Amino acid sequence: MNLDKNQLLRFTTAGSVDDGKSTLIGRLLYDSKSIFEDQIDSIKNTSSQKGLDDIDLALFTDGLRDEREQGITIDVAYRYFTTPKRKFIIADTPGHIQYTRNMVTGASTANAALILIDARHGVIEQTKRHAFIASLLNIPHIIVCINKMDLVSFRESVYDQIVADFNDFASKMLTRDVKFIPMSALMGDNVVNRSENMPWYQAAPLLYTLEHLHISSDVNKIDVRFPIQTVIRPQREGFVDYRGYAGRLASGVLRVGDEVTALPSGFNSKVKSINSGTEEVTEAFAPMSIAVTLEDDIDISRGGMIVRSNNKPEVLQQFDVMICWLNEKKSQIRKKYKVLHANNEQQAMISNCVYKIDIETLKRDSEATDFTMNEIGRVTIKTSKSMLIDGYRENRTTGSLILIDPDTNETVAAGMIV
Repeated sequence: MNLDKNQLLRFTTAGSVDDGKSTLIGRLLYDSKSIFEDQIDSIKNTSSQKGLDDIDLALFTDGLRDEREQGITIDVAYRYFTTPKRKFIIADTPGHIQYTRNMVTGASTANAALILIDARHGVIEQTKRHAFIASLLNIPHIIVCINKMDLVSFRESVYDQIVADFNDFASKMLTRDVKFIPMSALMGDNVVNRSENMPWYQAAPLLYTLEHLHISSDVNKIDVRFPIQTVIRPQREGFVDYRGYAGRLASGVLRVGDEVTALPSGFNSKVKSINSGTEEVTEAFAPMSIAVTLEDDIDISRGGMIVRSNNKPEVLQQFDVMICWLNEKKSQIRKKYKVLHANNEQQAMISNCVYKIDIETLKRDSEATDFTMNEIGRVTIKTSKSMLIDGYRENRTTGSLILIDPDTNETVAAGMIV
């Protein structure tokens, strides 16, 4: 298999409290020699000050002093490392139930999700919660890391039972690819190097698996979606008649001469020029930031969108969304929120709660009328004006949105358009 050494893999880690996420990432960085000597020396000194005989691998990911003193990791910690085979970005998310929302943030752009399970405890509610979110966010690869095998004497029967339990749950979800790796992050078994303690496991260790995962681009290359961020009107001599539309191409490939439609007006034109920075190009592809001029003078403003004339998004004022509620305050039916979608912001409300999902059983509660923090379900949203939308599984950018409480300006929900 030929791999592009510059190919970037984004993966997220998730698990319950004390499943060993920070230790696993520390072991991954340490054994792959992805840490500078001065960092290692600093962590060794900190470990010694804590009275430890060995290096505390978890400190490689616990960045803040007060977090270390409390012995917990909070928020989402991003780490970067490179091997001869591939570049990586890790989003380390907390295991506490009250931080489920952080996993939604950390996993939203991931190519793979590492879900940790403590071999002593097996598949628990948080395991199911994280697996469901990974499936909901359409993450193509899930790697189930069955950690702390050293504490169950490296027994194959324990591993087999956890695999069976997880597969029983995962069969109810739309999960593309699931792999299982038994390991001990503390001792290094099956993280970077193969384990001598588990000869019954014949597949690859974690790092090799990550280096050889097939990365299918999560960018939709077919549907041209160019949300307008701003209109450029330079006033310098020689540019008086210039009118360009700037933003980031959300999906597809846009070429000079393409027949396009400006939405929401519906007027048609052709692409006259495309600029990327100071360079004029003949084509652009997502996620490039560009400025586009059209052959016709069409009034388009921020929040509008340029698309191909024969391939348009849906134009809807009411639609269903899968949401993860992020705020401590409960959701309210018919309360006014702000919806932010691509570069479009407008008033909206939750007009109906379709159902709430019980993460433990995946059963749907159609009697639910509100959501509390970290709860997930389907709602109907009604906006003050029609929006230009795609389904999340077809287009992550134009298929996602956030809800904001206009009274506090807090983000209260992340949504994936159904």
